[in-house]
Amino acid sequence: MAYTQTDLDAIQAAIASGELLVQFADRTVRYRSIDELRRAENRIARALATTRVKQHLVVANKGFAC
Repeated sequence: MAYTQTDLDAIQAAIASGELLVQFADRTVRYRSIDELRRAENRIARALATTRVKQHLVVANKGFAC
């Protein structure tokens, strides 16, 4: 599942308020404890921090044999 910054914001707001019920765009999730909310927060934060960077390697020569 791809997480968004909005998902992270919702989790952080629930932690700050002490709520265990979190409303996402199309679903509602009830967590069992604040500890479980913190684990979800860490998982989402790690997923958002991990971005794929495209790299291209270009090799060129002037046609001389090495």
